[in-house]
Amino acid sequence: MTNAELAILSLIAEKPRHGYAIEQTIRERGMREWTEIGFSSIYYVLNKLEKEGFIKSSLEKAEGKGPARKIYAVTDAGREVQLAETYRALSLPRREVRPFLLGLSNLPVLDAAQSLEALRSYRQELQLRQEHLLRRATEQSNPPFYVEAMFDYSLMLLQAELKWLDEFIRTVEEERHDKN
Repeated sequence: MTNAELAILSLIAEKPRHGYAIEQTIRERGMREWTEIGFSSIYYVLNKLEKEGFIKSSLEKAEGKGPARKIYAVTDAGREVQLAETYRALSLPRREVRPFLLGLSNLPVLDAAQSLEALRSYRQELQLRQEHLLRRATEQSNPPFYVEAMFDYSLMLLQAELKWLDEFIRTVEEERHDKN
């Protein structure tokens, strides 16, 4: 099961929702910051989960003159797979595909000035992400412990990456100095 599938399944397991409500919840919770859910893929994932029997849909008459909405609810099979996939996500580290590592493997094609410019730009983006996370964390009033843990975990990873990056930038600067 993909991250997007588990995230959407989990939202439906919280309570039955229609597609637009799922999108609103994803946006409100900032879920795109920590999982891959494209706006355009929500209905694709819903159809896939329904086809696999993890969710079921029913039509709900809209208030007023609007068209009926398709409401999705989790099935027993969906709850079982949610439990299994959540356990798996928490117990098995996955290998991440990171474009930054690909960039590092190709570092020799850049001259020292280009390398430093790119690394400093990357660092600036990490700092912006860190500031954004800190803001979001403080916007939460009395979040559940697991939500607080998500922010703490993300911030710790960013801090570790920033520390490593500072050391690596110094190494690149020293290499540049030694070559001159």
